[in-house]
Amino acid sequence: MSRFFRAGSDSESESESSDDGVQDVRPTAPARTMQFSDDEEETRRVVRSEKDKRYDEILTIVKQLKNHKKIKDFANVLTDFEGLIKAFEKARKVVDKEGVPRFYIKTLVELEDFINECWEDREWRKTISKNNSKGLSTVRQKIKKYNRDFEADITNYKANPDAGDDDADDDEDFKGKHIYSEEETPKPVVKRTEDKPAKVVRPPVSCDTSSFALSLSDWGSDESEESSSSDDEMPAMGKLTAEYFLKSTTEQEAQRREERKREKRLKKEEKDGKRKDDDEEEWQEVMRGAPSQIVVEKPKMFAKDQEITVEAVVKKLNEIIAMRGKKGTDRSVMIDMLRELKQIAETNNLGQPISVKICFNIMAAIYDYNPNIATCMKTEMWENSCLPTIQELLNTLVENSDIAVGENILEESEQLDKAPYRIRGCILTMVERLDEEFTKMLQACDAHSTEFVERLKDEQAMCDIINKLEKYLEKIGSSEEVCRIYLRKIEHLYYKRLLSISNISFKKHNYFFNQEKSSQALMDKMCKFIYAKDSTDRLRTRAMLCHIYHHALHDRWYQARDLMLMSHLQDNIQHSDVSTQILYNRTLVQLGLCGFRQGHIRDAHNALVDIQSSNRAKELLAQGLVPQRQHERSPEQEKIEKRRLLPYHKHINLELLECVYLVSAMLLEIPYMAAHELDVRKRMISKNFHHVLKMSERQTLTGPPESMREHVVAASKAMKNGDWKKCRDYIINEKMNAKVWDLFFQADKVRDMISAKIQEESLRTYLFRYSSLYDSLSLDSLAAMFKIDTTLAHATISKMIINEELMASLDEPTQIVVMHRTEPTRLQSLALQLSEKVGSLVDNNERIMEIKQGNFFFNKSSKFIREIISRIKTSSSSSGVGVVDVSISRETIPNNRGLTSLIGSHRCQVRKSVQIVLKAFDHTVSLLLPTLEF
Repeated sequence: MSRFFRAGSDSESESESSDDGVQDVRPTAPARTMQFSDDEEETRRVVRSEKDKRYDEILTIVKQLKNHKKIKDFANVLTDFEGLIKAFEKARKVVDKEGVPRFYIKTLVELEDFINECWEDREWRKTISKNNSKGLSTVRQKIKKYNRDFEADITNYKANPDAGDDDADDDEDFKGKHIYSEEETPKPVVKRTEDKPAKVVRPPVSCDTSSFALSLSDWGSDESEESSSSDDEMPAMGKLTAEYFLKSTTEQEAQRREERKREKRLKKEEKDGKRKDDDEEEWQEVMRGAPSQIVVEKPKMFAKDQEITVEAVVKKLNEIIAMRGKKGTDRSVMIDMLRELKQIAETNNLGQPISVKICFNIMAAIYDYNPNIATCMKTEMWENSCLPTIQELLNTLVENSDIAVGENILEESEQLDKAPYRIRGCILTMVERLDEEFTKMLQACDAHSTEFVERLKDEQAMCDIINKLEKYLEKIGSSEEVCRIYLRKIEHLYYKRLLSISNISFKKHNYFFNQEKSSQALMDKMCKFIYAKDSTDRLRTRAMLCHIYHHALHDRWYQARDLMLMSHLQDNIQHSDVSTQILYNRTLVQLGLCGFRQGHIRDAHNALVDIQSSNRAKELLAQGLVPQRQHERSPEQEKIEKRRLLPYHKHINLELLECVYLVSAMLLEIPYMAAHELDVRKRMISKNFHHVLKMSERQTLTGPPESMREHVVAASKAMKNGDWKKCRDYIINEKMNAKVWDLFFQADKVRDMISAKIQEESLRTYLFRYSSLYDSLSLDSLAAMFKIDTTLAHATISKMIINEELMASLDEPTQIVVMHRTEPTRLQSLALQLSEKVGSLVDNNERIMEIKQGNFFFNKSSKFIREIISRIKTSSSSSGVGVVDVSISRETIPNNRGLTSLIGSHRCQVRKSVQIVLKAFDHTVSLLLPTLEF
């Protein structure tokens, strides 16, 4: 007979009995009409409604979403959220009938809160991958937009989140029924009979089966309870009637549901109680880095009955310090232990000296918290630990004058129990390190974010600390320490434009001054002290550069220029460290800007030309990194250079700097180009300006100017033609005002100065270019043409006559400029150029041959060539002669075949065309070079 029709048969029991070799003895029951095995029950079809199917899909996705939220996998969270929306749309028919399920609203609210919490954690966001960051931002946008459709439901849920416990239990029941026990089939409820099944006689269990039985007994109580309930619900053997195969009634199903709810509530309460007890042990945050580290146990402070004395506290302090640097030491735990030790010492009134010593060690532990020197301190550590500790330490030292601290005090000679107290430590070093950490925090912030502004507000606290320390060191510190704290104060002050203390806005933003002192007086006092007392060149150099910068910033041009020239810093600055060279570049740039504001155009150009000609102004001023064409930076080199960058609030506007340089070059270069238009060797004042002009000339189509450079180029072309109004309008307009000129202090004064300079230089350009067309010019007409005073026109033309730039004379009674025809014509100027070039060639040949052969050869050849040069000069100076006669007798020619063949009876005709003269000169040089021995 088949095992499927055997009474009380079971596939599992048969396999067990066959393996053990012992056959189970089971009592036979009365004959049954029909029996089903477990395998047939498992294959029974389950019919579910559409609501069950749709909610089943949604709950499956919710479960996946919760798992991805736990590990903060936002790429998958985005995928789950999109799938959740699609599943909800599929269930739209069910939702329209039943309403939005509460568990769905709960999921949306929890997801939005989780996203907002992660978004606010900025430090964590910096560490996540690019995919996670993209997923986080996308989910944040989508969840905000999607939740607008459920505003009323979300508001109701947030107002009373615990109101729907029954619905939540229904959902959990549904979830448990359809997700976690899908294989379980619905069982009908039938009347239980009083007949009990016969007891099963089981054989003794061997060792192997006992282990298997123990393993089975380890399964959770839920399965055993479910199996027992299912056994109870099964009817007695032989009682399988039609009632077994019919659907259960609604009342019976409701009773079953209520029973399950009670059971689940009891289980939930038990689990919550266990979780509260084991929460800390069960969950542990996994940190980045090595998977396993040796964790050093936190040592206990003191025993209950131990007497707390200074010696005991110092001993415990040394134990905590001994943990420093060991592998696995948690630095934050070490800081907490030091704070706890300090609190214990204060509770037991052990005195201020022991608190000062512990504060020194707390600050050292805080500075060691971040092992990487390139990264900055965390904001929480800065606000909650670093600043309060250093302020408390400094206040204690100022209030207790009997506490002496210093680096020269040895630990063995410390005295903590009686006055005078002596403690090893340097408060100045701590403050300097604090200032460096503050700078690194500003460097790490985005300059255009509110975080940078919030962090910059801490500069007031930083300056207060420096001010207190300055007063403290002026009383008991050495001159070297006073110089160091003065320099720190100067470096927070030199780049700020500060007026007198009487100004109200200055009172708000001033951190240093007393009511009687101004910024200039304070800078003079501190810098002069450093000049006199400092023994190191570095402090003196930096103080002098800051002093010059401060003078230039406040438009004290002559003081800044004289101090720069007398210091001779430009001779030795290349031997200084990189930060000092950056400060020198900044000072030089500020000096040039000051000269420009005061109208000293040539001095401003000379100060800015070195920075601007290199096209690396951003890098030279430490305001950013410029990509290098020749070679790429290594990662280490890039880190070092980024560490040198200045915070944003110290930057100098690079567009303003370039504009000032180009305008200065325009005012110098355009008149010079007009005066030396016919020169072959044109000397350039500004190569960068010429490059900008050439680039504009290469353009096939020139439109209206848009950028700052295009405005300067258009102004240069207008000035070259003598049109000063167009030139002024291109330089001073709304666009240029917004980009450049409004950034200046007293911008209207700067604009008036530029307009006056443009009028003056346009006058000079006009005279250079068109003076040959006039016999005389009226000063009044020139002044009216360029809208300047007659005295200014008179002064400008007088300077040109004195400097021999203009061949003219002034007739004072008639106020007329009379032109003199002494300038050479174009042909004569080209002939003079030829003579100068040949003369330089002769001089070079003489110098070389004097070294090799002596003066015998050049007694003849130099006489011959000088005669050629003299004839060219005399013929070019004579009027009306267009031919230069270079025929010379053979007696004056040395025995050189090249020269003999060249000269003979040959005549070189110099024509008016520039090209012919240049070709003749090139031909002459090509024939002379083979005969001249180099």
